[in-house]
Amino acid sequence: MNATPATTKTDAETEPTTDAETEATSATGGETVEAAPEAGRATDVSDTQDSEKAALEDGLDDEGDADELDEPAPRPAFGTGAAAVVASALGAVSLSGTWMGKTLSERATLVGQIKTSQNGTAAQQIQEIYGNSWHTTALVNGVFALLALVVGAFVLARPAFGTPGRAEQPVWVKAVALAGAVLGVIGLLISAGMYLDLFAALPSTKG
Repeated sequence: MNATPATTKTDAETEPTTDAETEATSATGGETVEAAPEAGRATDVSDTQDSEKAALEDGLDDEGDADELDEPAPRPAFGTGAAAVVASALGAVSLSGTWMGKTLSERATLVGQIKTSQNGTAAQQIQEIYGNSWHTTALVNGVFALLALVVGAFVLARPAFGTPGRAEQPVWVKAVALAGAVLGVIGLLISAGMYLDLFAALPSTKG
């Protein structure tokens, strides 16, 4: 009695082979080589993250550059600085006197002499010759003092009416403008006192 040998097939033998496995087996001389898809996928994810990070950094740099470009450039303090110096000069001149004031005072003296040369009394001569000359000098000094006050106050108040975001005025500009305004106030007070004869009254012929 011929016994037919029983053959058992393992799972590996019963599973059908795919085309990829067959090609891989034939290419490697019968040995099955498994592909490593996970390594390739990890490389792709890492490259994607790097590219996203670089793009984000570029975007931040662009935004920073745009913000710097949008910021207004500081305006030079040439105009306000010059005005502050002018205010101080006008204030000093109002206290020391000007060539214009001296010239107008001499003219007032000459006019007074002409008016009183014929039949003017002593009181009229004092008023026309001395008083008018004194008052003219005070008036001219008062005008320069008023200009110093106006220019100095304008420089000090300029930031309040300027463009928002501009750079603040330097400290020296404020200091010089304030000095000019203070000198202007002092000059106005002295000029007013001279014009109203508060410091010294006109000479009188009465004993």
